[in-house]
Amino acid sequence: MARLFGTDGVRGLANAELTPELAMAVAASAARVLAAHDRSHRPVAVVGRDPRASGEMLDAAVVAGLTSAGADVRRAGVLPTPAVAHLVADTGADLGVVISASHNPMPDNGIKLFAEGGHKLPDGIEDEIEQELDRPGTRPTGAEIGRVTALEGAVDRYVDHLLTAAPQRLAGLRVVVDCANGAASEAAPVAYRRAGAEVVAINASPNGININEECGSTHIDGLRAAVVEHGADLGIAHDGDADRCLAVNAAGDEVDGDEILAVLALAMADAGELAERTVVATVMSNLGLHLAMREHGLQLRTTAVGDRYVLDELYAGGYSLGGEQSGHLVLPGHATTGDGLLTALRLMGRMAATGKSLAELAGVMQRLPQVLVNVRVADKAAVVESRQVATAVADVETELGEKGRVLLRPSGTEQLVRVMVEAPDQETAQAAADRLAGVVSAAS
Repeated sequence: MARLFGTDGVRGLANAELTPELAMAVAASAARVLAAHDRSHRPVAVVGRDPRASGEMLDAAVVAGLTSAGADVRRAGVLPTPAVAHLVADTGADLGVVISASHNPMPDNGIKLFAEGGHKLPDGIEDEIEQELDRPGTRPTGAEIGRVTALEGAVDRYVDHLLTAAPQRLAGLRVVVDCANGAASEAAPVAYRRAGAEVVAINASPNGININEECGSTHIDGLRAAVVEHGADLGIAHDGDADRCLAVNAAGDEVDGDEILAVLALAMADAGELAERTVVATVMSNLGLHLAMREHGLQLRTTAVGDRYVLDELYAGGYSLGGEQSGHLVLPGHATTGDGLLTALRLMGRMAATGKSLAELAGVMQRLPQVLVNVRVADKAAVVESRQVATAVADVETELGEKGRVLLRPSGTEQLVRVMVEAPDQETAQAAADRLAGVVSAAS
Protein backbone atom coordinates (compact mmCIF):
# COMPACT_ATOMS: atom_id res chain seq x y z
CA MET A 1 0.00 0.00 0.00
CA ALA A 2 1.33 3.45 -0.95
CA ARG A 3 2.21 5.85 1.84
CA LEU A 4 -0.72 8.16 2.61
CA PHE A 5 1.45 11.20 3.31
CA GLY A 6 3.31 12.60 0.34
CA THR A 7 6.01 15.26 0.37
CA ASP A 8 3.42 17.89 1.22
CA GLY A 9 0.78 16.14 3.32
CA VAL A 10 -2.26 14.21 2.08
CA ARG A 11 -3.59 15.39 -1.27
CA GLY A 12 -6.13 14.22 -3.82
CA LEU A 13 -9.42 14.85 -5.61
CA ALA A 14 -11.79 16.17 -2.95
CA ASN A 15 -14.74 13.91 -2.06
CA ALA A 16 -13.34 11.13 -4.26
CA GLU A 17 -9.79 10.40 -3.06
CA LEU A 18 -9.72 12.86 -0.17
CA THR A 19 -13.09 12.18 1.43
CA PRO A 20 -14.54 13.72 4.59
CA GLU A 21 -14.32 10.28 6.18
CA LEU A 22 -10.57 10.16 5.48
CA ALA A 23 -10.10 13.74 6.66
CA MET A 24 -11.90 12.98 9.91
CA ALA A 25 -9.86 9.81 10.44
CA VAL A 26 -6.53 11.56 9.79
CA ALA A 27 -7.42 14.37 12.19
CA ALA A 28 -8.58 12.01 14.93
CA SER A 29 -5.50 9.84 14.53
CA ALA A 30 -3.23 12.90 14.70
CA ALA A 31 -4.88 14.01 17.94
CA ARG A 32 -4.52 10.53 19.46
CA VAL A 33 -0.85 10.28 18.49
CA LEU A 34 -0.09 13.71 19.94
CA ALA A 35 -1.92 12.87 23.15
CA ALA A 36 0.05 9.66 23.47
CA HIS A 37 3.34 11.57 23.16
CA ASP A 38 2.39 14.13 25.82
CA ARG A 39 -0.28 13.31 28.39
CA SER A 40 0.30 16.49 30.44
CA HIS A 41 -2.58 18.30 28.72
CA ARG A 42 -5.19 17.81 26.03
CA PRO A 43 -3.91 18.71 22.57
CA VAL A 44 -4.75 22.08 21.01
CA ALA A 45 -4.91 22.45 17.22
CA VAL A 46 -5.08 25.51 14.94
CA VAL A 47 -7.10 24.79 11.78
CA GLY A 48 -7.03 26.98 8.68
CA ARG A 49 -7.89 26.52 5.01
CA ASP A 50 -7.83 28.07 1.58
CA PRO A 51 -11.16 29.22 0.09
CA ARG A 52 -11.88 26.35 -2.30
CA ALA A 53 -15.42 25.00 -1.95
CA SER A 54 -14.45 21.56 -0.71
CA GLY A 55 -12.53 23.19 2.13
CA GLU A 56 -15.79 23.92 3.92
CA MET A 57 -16.68 20.24 3.95
CA LEU A 58 -13.18 19.07 4.89
CA ASP A 59 -12.81 21.73 7.57
CA ALA A 60 -15.95 20.41 9.26
CA ALA A 61 -14.61 16.85 9.03
CA VAL A 62 -11.18 17.78 10.42
CA VAL A 63 -12.69 19.70 13.32
CA ALA A 64 -15.00 16.78 14.08
CA GLY A 65 -12.09 14.34 14.00
CA LEU A 66 -9.93 16.44 16.31
CA THR A 67 -12.62 17.10 18.87
CA SER A 68 -13.83 13.49 18.79
CA ALA A 69 -10.34 12.49 19.92
CA GLY A 70 -10.34 15.05 22.72
CA ALA A 71 -8.38 17.89 21.11
CA ASP A 72 -9.44 21.52 21.40
CA VAL A 73 -9.64 23.43 18.13
CA ARG A 74 -8.88 27.06 17.37
CA ARG A 75 -10.54 27.72 14.04
CA ALA A 76 -8.66 30.33 12.00
CA GLY A 77 -10.79 30.29 8.83
CA VAL A 78 -9.33 31.20 5.43
CA LEU A 79 -5.63 31.88 5.93
CA PRO A 80 -2.31 31.31 4.11
CA THR A 81 -0.44 28.13 5.00
CA PRO A 82 2.51 30.06 6.52
CA ALA A 83 0.06 32.03 8.66
CA VAL A 84 -1.25 28.82 10.21
CA ALA A 85 2.32 27.66 10.86
CA HIS A 86 3.09 30.98 12.56
CA LEU A 87 -0.07 30.89 14.66
CA VAL A 88 0.70 27.39 15.91
CA ALA A 89 3.91 28.79 17.40
CA ASP A 90 2.39 32.12 18.42
CA THR A 91 -0.49 30.54 20.35
CA GLY A 92 1.50 27.66 21.81
CA ALA A 93 -0.67 25.08 20.04
CA ASP A 94 0.40 21.45 19.65
CA LEU A 95 -0.74 20.97 16.06
CA GLY A 96 -1.57 22.93 12.95
CA VAL A 97 -3.86 21.68 10.19
CA VAL A 98 -4.08 23.39 6.81
CA ILE A 99 -6.74 22.29 4.35
CA SER A 100 -5.37 23.28 0.96
CA ALA A 101 -4.06 21.86 -2.31
CA SER A 102 -1.78 24.88 -2.83
CA HIS A 103 -1.38 25.58 -6.59
CA ASN A 104 -3.45 22.55 -7.67
CA PRO A 105 -6.74 23.04 -9.57
CA MET A 106 -9.90 23.73 -7.56
CA PRO A 107 -11.29 20.15 -7.54
CA ASP A 108 -8.25 18.94 -5.57
CA ASN A 109 -7.67 19.50 -1.89
CA GLY A 110 -5.20 18.44 0.76
CA ILE A 111 -4.37 18.23 4.44
CA LYS A 112 -1.03 19.47 5.73
CA LEU A 113 0.00 19.04 9.37
CA PHE A 114 2.37 21.17 11.43
CA ALA A 115 3.91 20.14 14.72
CA GLU A 116 4.48 22.24 17.83
CA GLY A 117 6.31 25.45 16.95
CA GLY A 118 4.87 25.44 13.43
CA HIS A 119 7.44 22.99 12.09
CA LYS A 120 6.76 20.35 9.47
CA LEU A 121 5.55 17.16 11.09
CA PRO A 122 8.41 14.60 11.24
CA ASP A 123 8.12 11.56 8.98
CA GLY A 124 8.02 9.27 12.02
CA ILE A 125 4.97 11.02 13.45
CA GLU A 126 3.25 10.93 10.05
CA ASP A 127 3.90 7.18 9.95
CA GLU A 128 2.38 6.77 13.42
CA ILE A 129 -0.70 8.74 12.37
CA GLU A 130 -1.10 6.54 9.30
CA GLN A 131 -0.70 3.35 11.35
CA GLU A 132 -3.34 4.54 13.82
CA LEU A 133 -5.96 5.26 11.17
CA ASP A 134 -7.72 1.89 11.28
CA ARG A 135 -7.20 1.14 14.95
CA PRO A 136 -10.25 1.68 17.11
CA GLY A 137 -9.48 4.19 19.83
CA THR A 138 -11.33 4.99 23.02
CA ARG A 139 -13.46 8.04 22.36
CA PRO A 140 -13.84 10.63 25.11
CA THR A 141 -17.29 11.56 26.32
CA GLY A 142 -18.84 14.36 28.32
CA ALA A 143 -16.46 17.17 29.25
CA GLU A 144 -13.51 15.28 27.71
CA ILE A 145 -14.75 15.94 24.17
CA GLY A 146 -12.73 18.73 22.53
CA ARG A 147 -14.10 22.24 22.26
CA VAL A 148 -14.08 24.63 19.28
CA THR A 149 -13.38 28.36 19.44
CA ALA A 150 -12.73 30.97 16.78
CA LEU A 151 -9.17 32.30 16.57
CA GLU A 152 -10.00 36.00 16.50
CA GLY A 153 -7.80 38.46 14.63
CA ALA A 154 -5.82 35.73 12.87
CA VAL A 155 -5.01 37.83 9.79
CA ASP A 156 -3.89 40.83 11.86
CA ARG A 157 -1.68 38.67 14.08
CA TYR A 158 -0.02 37.20 11.02
CA VAL A 159 0.47 40.57 9.33
CA ASP A 160 1.96 41.98 12.55
CA HIS A 161 4.50 39.17 12.44
CA LEU A 162 5.32 39.84 8.78
CA LEU A 163 5.96 43.52 9.39
CA THR A 164 8.29 42.67 12.25
CA ALA A 165 10.19 40.18 10.06
CA ALA A 166 10.35 42.64 7.13
CA PRO A 167 10.37 46.13 8.69
CA GLN A 168 11.56 48.12 5.65
CA ARG A 169 8.95 50.74 4.69
CA LEU A 170 7.73 50.53 1.10
CA ALA A 171 6.58 54.13 0.61
CA GLY A 172 6.73 55.14 -3.05
CA LEU A 173 6.32 51.62 -4.43
CA ARG A 174 3.29 50.66 -6.46
CA VAL A 175 2.67 46.91 -6.61
CA VAL A 176 0.07 44.77 -8.34
CA VAL A 177 -0.59 41.58 -6.37
CA ASP A 178 -2.28 38.56 -7.91
CA CYS A 179 -3.86 36.66 -5.01
CA ALA A 180 -4.92 33.66 -7.15
CA ASN A 181 -8.41 34.00 -5.65
CA GLY A 182 -6.85 32.06 -2.81
CA ALA A 183 -5.81 32.30 0.81
CA ALA A 184 -3.80 35.51 0.28
CA SER A 185 -6.81 37.50 -0.94
CA GLU A 186 -7.23 39.36 2.33
CA ALA A 187 -3.81 39.08 3.96
CA ALA A 188 -1.53 40.11 1.07
CA PRO A 189 -3.14 43.49 0.20
CA VAL A 190 -3.41 44.31 3.92
CA ALA A 191 0.24 43.45 4.57
CA TYR A 192 1.60 45.41 1.61
CA ARG A 193 -0.53 48.46 2.33
CA ARG A 194 0.44 48.46 6.00
CA ALA A 195 4.09 48.31 4.89
CA GLY A 196 3.52 51.54 2.96
CA ALA A 197 3.10 50.37 -0.62
CA GLU A 198 0.37 51.46 -3.01
CA VAL A 199 -1.45 48.23 -3.81
CA VAL A 200 -3.54 47.13 -6.78
CA ALA A 201 -5.07 43.73 -5.96
CA ILE A 202 -6.27 41.41 -8.72
CA ASN A 203 -7.86 37.97 -8.45
CA ALA A 204 -8.68 38.74 -4.84
CA SER A 205 -12.38 37.80 -4.87
CA PRO A 206 -12.52 34.09 -4.05
CA ASN A 207 -15.87 32.37 -4.51
CA GLY A 208 -14.80 28.81 -3.73
CA ILE A 209 -14.61 27.87 -7.39
CA ASN A 210 -12.12 30.30 -8.97
CA ILE A 211 -8.98 29.54 -6.95
CA ASN A 212 -5.91 29.24 -9.24
CA GLU A 213 -8.17 29.56 -12.30
CA GLU A 214 -5.98 31.16 -14.98
CA CYS A 215 -4.36 33.31 -12.31
CA GLY A 216 -1.71 33.32 -9.62
CA SER A 217 1.84 32.02 -9.75
CA THR A 218 1.06 29.32 -12.35
CA HIS A 219 -0.62 31.76 -14.80
CA ILE A 220 1.12 35.14 -14.72
CA ASP A 221 0.09 36.62 -18.08
CA GLY A 222 -2.72 38.58 -16.44
CA LEU A 223 -0.30 39.98 -13.87
CA ARG A 224 2.13 41.03 -16.61
CA ALA A 225 -0.61 43.01 -18.33
CA ALA A 226 -1.85 44.58 -15.10
CA VAL A 227 1.61 45.78 -14.10
CA VAL A 228 2.06 47.57 -17.41
CA GLU A 229 -1.52 48.91 -17.38
CA HIS A 230 -1.18 50.42 -13.90
CA GLY A 231 2.38 51.65 -14.37
CA ALA A 232 3.42 49.63 -11.33
CA ASP A 233 6.97 49.14 -10.11
CA LEU A 234 6.42 45.40 -9.90
CA GLY A 235 3.89 42.61 -9.68
CA ILE A 236 3.68 39.79 -7.13
CA ALA A 237 2.03 36.44 -7.87
CA HIS A 238 0.98 34.04 -5.12
CA ASP A 239 -0.45 30.54 -5.36
CA GLY A 240 -3.61 29.22 -3.73
CA ASP A 241 -2.19 28.90 -0.22
CA ALA A 242 0.34 31.74 -0.53
CA ASP A 243 3.49 29.83 0.33
CA ARG A 244 4.98 30.85 -3.04
CA CYS A 245 5.95 34.15 -4.60
CA LEU A 246 6.92 34.95 -8.17
CA ALA A 247 7.39 38.47 -9.45
CA VAL A 248 7.09 40.61 -12.57
CA ASN A 249 9.21 43.70 -13.19
CA ALA A 250 7.89 47.06 -14.41
CA ALA A 251 8.21 45.97 -18.05
CA GLY A 252 6.12 42.83 -17.40
CA ASP A 253 9.04 40.39 -17.49
CA GLU A 254 8.89 37.43 -15.10
CA VAL A 255 11.32 37.21 -12.18
CA ASP A 256 11.36 33.60 -11.00
CA GLY A 257 12.26 32.00 -7.69
CA ASP A 258 15.94 31.62 -8.56
CA GLU A 259 16.25 35.32 -9.35
CA ILE A 260 14.37 36.30 -6.18
CA LEU A 261 16.69 33.99 -4.24
CA ALA A 262 19.70 35.79 -5.74
CA VAL A 263 18.32 39.23 -4.84
CA LEU A 264 17.56 38.22 -1.25
CA ALA A 265 20.90 36.44 -0.87
CA LEU A 266 22.83 39.60 -1.73
CA ALA A 267 20.58 41.70 0.50
CA MET A 268 21.09 39.36 3.45
CA ALA A 269 24.82 39.11 2.80
CA ASP A 270 25.10 42.91 2.83
CA ALA A 271 23.19 43.00 6.13
CA GLY A 272 25.27 40.23 7.69
CA GLU A 273 22.19 37.99 7.88
CA LEU A 274 23.28 35.25 5.47
CA ALA A 275 24.56 32.47 7.72
CA GLU A 276 27.83 30.95 6.48
CA ARG A 277 27.35 33.12 3.37
CA THR A 278 25.44 30.14 2.01
CA VAL A 279 22.20 29.70 0.05
CA VAL A 280 20.31 26.42 -0.33
CA ALA A 281 18.54 25.51 -3.60
CA THR A 282 17.52 22.34 -5.44
CA VAL A 283 19.37 20.59 -8.25
CA MET A 284 16.86 22.17 -10.65
CA SER A 285 18.02 25.70 -9.87
CA ASN A 286 19.27 27.53 -12.94
CA LEU A 287 23.01 27.50 -13.61
CA GLY A 288 22.79 31.28 -13.65
CA LEU A 289 22.12 31.20 -9.91
CA HIS A 290 25.24 29.11 -9.33
CA LEU A 291 27.35 31.52 -11.37
CA ALA A 292 25.90 34.62 -9.69
CA MET A 293 26.52 33.28 -6.19
CA ARG A 294 30.07 32.29 -7.09
CA GLU A 295 30.75 35.72 -8.58
CA HIS A 296 29.72 37.39 -5.29
CA GLY A 297 31.66 35.04 -3.07
CA LEU A 298 28.64 33.12 -1.79
CA GLN A 299 28.19 29.35 -1.49
CA LEU A 300 25.28 27.47 -3.05
CA ARG A 301 24.30 24.08 -1.63
CA THR A 302 21.90 21.94 -3.65
CA THR A 303 19.36 19.33 -2.58
CA ALA A 304 16.89 16.96 -4.21
CA VAL A 305 13.75 18.56 -5.63
CA GLY A 306 11.15 19.39 -2.96
CA ASP A 307 10.79 21.98 -0.24
CA ARG A 308 11.18 19.33 2.49
CA TYR A 309 14.74 18.66 1.30
CA VAL A 310 15.53 22.37 1.23
CA LEU A 311 14.20 22.66 4.79
CA ASP A 312 16.25 19.66 5.95
CA GLU A 313 19.45 21.20 4.58
CA LEU A 314 18.66 24.62 6.05
CA TYR A 315 18.21 23.20 9.53
CA ALA A 316 21.10 20.73 9.27
CA GLY A 317 23.57 23.46 8.29
CA GLY A 318 22.08 26.32 10.27
CA TYR A 319 21.60 28.32 7.06
CA SER A 320 19.27 31.30 6.74
CA LEU A 321 17.96 31.28 3.16
CA GLY A 322 16.82 28.62 0.74
CA GLY A 323 14.27 28.04 -1.97
CA GLU A 324 13.09 26.69 -5.27
CA GLN A 325 12.66 28.04 -8.78
CA SER A 326 8.89 27.82 -8.25
CA GLY A 327 9.06 30.74 -5.81
CA HIS A 328 8.87 28.65 -2.64
CA LEU A 329 11.45 30.43 -0.43
CA VAL A 330 12.22 29.80 3.24
CA LEU A 331 13.84 32.18 5.74
CA PRO A 332 14.20 30.01 8.87
CA GLY A 333 14.93 32.99 11.08
CA HIS A 334 11.39 34.26 10.51
CA ALA A 335 9.31 31.33 9.22
CA THR A 336 9.19 27.56 9.54
CA THR A 337 7.87 27.02 6.02
CA GLY A 338 7.76 28.80 2.67
CA ASP A 339 6.05 32.17 3.02
CA GLY A 340 5.12 34.01 -0.17
CA LEU A 341 4.12 37.21 1.63
CA LEU A 342 7.34 37.39 3.61
CA THR A 343 9.32 36.78 0.42
CA ALA A 344 7.46 39.60 -1.36
CA LEU A 345 7.97 42.03 1.52
CA ARG A 346 11.68 41.25 1.62
CA LEU A 347 11.97 41.65 -2.15
CA MET A 348 10.14 44.99 -2.14
CA GLY A 349 12.17 46.04 0.89
CA ARG A 350 15.36 45.58 -1.12
CA MET A 351 13.92 47.77 -3.85
CA ALA A 352 12.96 50.48 -1.36
CA ALA A 353 16.29 50.34 0.49
CA THR A 354 18.45 50.57 -2.64
CA GLY A 355 16.20 52.72 -4.85
CA LYS A 356 16.82 50.22 -7.64
CA SER A 357 14.22 48.73 -9.97
CA LEU A 358 13.41 45.05 -9.82
CA ALA A 359 14.91 44.57 -13.28
CA GLU A 360 18.18 46.06 -12.09
CA LEU A 361 18.26 43.95 -8.93
CA ALA A 362 17.35 40.73 -10.72
CA GLY A 363 20.01 41.48 -13.32
CA VAL A 364 22.59 40.20 -10.87
CA MET A 365 21.71 36.78 -12.27
CA GLN A 366 21.74 35.84 -15.93
CA ARG A 367 19.14 33.10 -16.40
CA LEU A 368 20.42 30.51 -18.89
CA PRO A 369 18.00 28.80 -21.29
CA GLN A 370 16.81 25.57 -19.68
CA VAL A 371 15.18 22.68 -21.54
CA LEU A 372 13.47 19.81 -19.74
CA VAL A 373 12.44 16.65 -21.61
CA ASN A 374 10.52 13.86 -19.88
CA VAL A 375 11.36 10.49 -21.44
CA ARG A 376 9.04 7.56 -20.77
CA VAL A 377 11.09 4.40 -20.31
CA ALA A 378 10.52 0.72 -19.58
CA ASP A 379 13.04 0.61 -16.73
CA LYS A 380 14.37 3.84 -15.22
CA ALA A 381 16.84 1.90 -13.05
CA ALA A 382 18.44 0.44 -16.18
CA VAL A 383 18.84 3.94 -17.61
CA VAL A 384 20.56 5.18 -14.46
CA GLU A 385 23.06 2.30 -14.67
CA SER A 386 23.59 2.52 -18.44
CA ARG A 387 27.19 3.10 -19.54
CA GLN A 388 25.89 4.34 -22.89
CA VAL A 389 23.86 7.07 -21.16
CA ALA A 390 26.75 8.02 -18.88
CA THR A 391 29.05 8.40 -21.89
CA ALA A 392 26.51 10.56 -23.76
CA VAL A 393 26.08 12.81 -20.71
CA ALA A 394 29.85 13.16 -20.33
CA ASP A 395 30.19 14.10 -23.99
CA VAL A 396 27.56 16.85 -23.72
CA GLU A 397 29.08 18.16 -20.50
CA THR A 398 32.47 18.40 -22.21
CA GLU A 399 30.94 20.28 -25.15
CA LEU A 400 29.16 22.76 -22.86
CA GLY A 401 32.04 23.26 -20.43
CA GLU A 402 31.35 25.82 -17.69
CA LYS A 403 28.73 27.53 -19.86
CA GLY A 404 26.18 24.76 -19.50
CA ARG A 405 24.91 21.92 -17.36
CA VAL A 406 23.25 18.50 -17.70
CA LEU A 407 21.00 16.79 -15.17
CA LEU A 408 19.37 13.37 -15.59
CA ARG A 409 16.87 12.53 -12.87
CA PRO A 410 14.56 9.50 -12.63
CA SER A 411 11.00 10.32 -11.57
CA GLY A 412 10.14 9.29 -8.05
CA THR A 413 6.67 8.04 -9.01
CA GLU A 414 6.66 7.08 -12.70
CA GLN A 415 8.77 5.22 -15.26
CA LEU A 416 10.17 8.51 -16.51
CA VAL A 417 13.64 9.97 -16.77
CA ARG A 418 13.84 13.75 -16.76
CA VAL A 419 16.56 15.19 -18.99
CA MET A 420 17.46 18.78 -18.20
CA VAL A 421 20.03 20.78 -20.17
CA GLU A 422 21.14 24.40 -19.71
CA ALA A 423 23.22 26.17 -22.33
CA PRO A 424 24.13 29.69 -23.46
CA ASP A 425 21.31 29.68 -26.05
CA GLN A 426 17.98 27.92 -26.54
CA GLU A 427 18.97 26.08 -29.72
CA THR A 428 22.04 24.50 -28.14
CA ALA A 429 20.08 23.47 -25.04
CA GLN A 430 17.24 21.97 -27.09
CA ALA A 431 19.57 20.07 -29.41
CA ALA A 432 21.55 18.60 -26.51
CA ALA A 433 18.40 17.64 -24.60
CA ASP A 434 16.87 15.95 -27.65
CA ARG A 435 20.10 14.08 -28.29
CA LEU A 436 20.30 12.80 -24.73
CA ALA A 437 16.59 11.94 -24.70
CA GLY A 438 17.19 9.68 -27.70
CA VAL A 439 20.03 7.89 -25.93
CA VAL A 440 17.93 7.48 -22.77
CA SER A 441 15.01 6.06 -24.75
CA ALA A 442 17.28 3.57 -26.53
CA ALA A 443 18.92 2.48 -23.30
CA SER A 444 15.69 1.48 -21.56
